[in-house]
Amino acid sequence: MNSKMLNFNLNKNLMNKTLIYSMLAVSLLMVSCDPSEERDVLSGAITADQLNITATPQVVDGKNSNYIDLNSDGVGSLSSWFYGNGTTTSTKTTVQMVLAGKREIVFTGLNHDGTYIKKTITVQVDTLINVAPEWGILCGEGDKNWVWDNTLSAVWGNGGYKGNTSPGWWTVALADIDGQATGEGAGAKMTFSVNGSSLTKIKSDGSTVKGSFAFDMSAITEDDNKDVWAKGKLTTKNVTVLCGKSPNEGNGPVYSYDILKLDDQKMVLSYPEPGAGSWGTAWFWMFRAE
Repeated sequence: MNSKMLNFNLNKNLMNKTLIYSMLAVSLLMVSCDPSEERDVLSGAITADQLNITATPQVVDGKNSNYIDLNSDGVGSLSSWFYGNGTTTSTKTTVQMVLAGKREIVFTGLNHDGTYIKKTITVQVDTLINVAPEWGILCGEGDKNWVWDNTLSAVWGNGGYKGNTSPGWWTVALADIDGQATGEGAGAKMTFSVNGSSLTKIKSDGSTVKGSFAFDMSAITEDDNKDVWAKGKLTTKNVTVLCGKSPNEGNGPVYSYDILKLDDQKMVLSYPEPGAGSWGTAWFWMFRAE
């Protein structure tokens, strides 16, 4: 056999083997991508009834406290816990609730097949430990509405920073607030809620703006006599309080407020313009519980 014929036969055998291997590879690929096989791999979703999770109040002096032990270890899904004033993705942790009574904690899991499962656990909180009373003052039993203090002649305006405790220079009556912020005067209100630490501004036409809030009662401001002028600070996100603007800054939104007064019935807030020293320009908001 000459060399040309030998090379032809070798190439032919090689082509046949290559074709066989290629066909085998395609067959294996088709088997591995068979929909029934994929369904088997993605199966195993569980329902809420099958969840083995717990939310257990820590007992202090014989009473269920607001410290809750959460445990979802062993659950074969991505998960999160929503406990009213916060959310955690930890599978085993302790959280602090801020209100007493029967409280709901919601577990949400994501199965491997993309479906969601939810389970609500109700816990009984009998005693509150290390909870700022401002939660209850602002949010009541969960939600609380605040409106302009219509018992006053002026509900908004400016005055002296660390001097005045209400509008003292340019003062605006409730009847004139709509001229400053449409729909945010008479008939408008704010709802502070523990659920998600949310703040909802409800305008007089029924339209709403929703965001969140936080407070820091350690952020105290003293006046020149070293007396407490502001007892804390309220911050908001994605929403302002009613007529929450700074006129001398192009009517820009205000998201940080000094808390001058806060009790079950009254809330007084203030915002100093940037760089304001004692008796510099500050703005004041006068609210009451609805």
